[in-house]
Amino acid sequence: MPIKTVGVLGCGLMGAGIAQVSAAAGFKTIVLEVNEDVLKKGLGRIEKFLAGGVEKGKVTGEQRKTVLDNLSGTTKYADLKDCDLVIEAIIENVEIKKQAYAQVEAVVGPHCIIASNTSSLCITELGAATRRPDKVGGLHFFNPVPLMKLVEVIRALATSQQTHDTLMGFVQAIGKEPISAPDKGGFIVNRLLVPYLLDAIRCLEEGLGTAQDIDNGMKLGCGHPMGPLALLDFVGLDTTYYIANIMFDEFREQRFAPPPLLRRMVLAGHLGKKSGKGFYDYK
Repeated sequence: MPIKTVGVLGCGLMGAGIAQVSAAAGFKTIVLEVNEDVLKKGLGRIEKFLAGGVEKGKVTGEQRKTVLDNLSGTTKYADLKDCDLVIEAIIENVEIKKQAYAQVEAVVGPHCIIASNTSSLCITELGAATRRPDKVGGLHFFNPVPLMKLVEVIRALATSQQTHDTLMGFVQAIGKEPISAPDKGGFIVNRLLVPYLLDAIRCLEEGLGTAQDIDNGMKLGCGHPMGPLALLDFVGLDTTYYIANIMFDEFREQRFAPPPLLRRMVLAGHLGKKSGKGFYDYK
């Protein structure tokens, strides 16, 4: 069946962005949150992004209207009953995700595809917890979702070719560029990116240069738009630490092991921009 209605679990930073691009592409989109306060905050994030886009001339009034007309919010799983695709963008916890999938399966039709936005967890394990592993895959979006063009489409061992093709088509329909990634820790992007970021921390630990020197080296010497330590602050040091641990547990390779400095910064609450302090001070 063609995808007409999309459900999004979670209206945080990633979920709100996914819901926005889905609605902007003309799909009826229903975003679910745990309570009305969190839902209101998430929908407010979308409205603020659109208002800013209109003000800067990057979003037309008609485009803003399209998103808002196609978008609705709920706190009840029952409201997802007509969804053809449900994209999960909740906390990176396997058991919590499995519980959410069970509630989705209780209300959606047998044709409905479930896709996770996880950046590192095993899609095969998530699919095995459902009654439709052939209809479970991964859609790994990148932050900020409305601006980043790439989406990794992850095919688990049990994901059917039809499901994979449908997900690839959906990504193209929302104006993104899909790449097919294997169900292996870190997929493609984080498999390459995380060791690079961890090496930058090791360079700082070893006194190879200051944070500014290391970042300028990669920006001015290699043409990167952002240095690795500034990127870590943007992504969140706790997020990188979490992903690195998952990848190290899977591969047991030293390049995926979190450096001691990263662990200590996370323990100290120096998580980057969101906490006001990371490798740089944002207060």
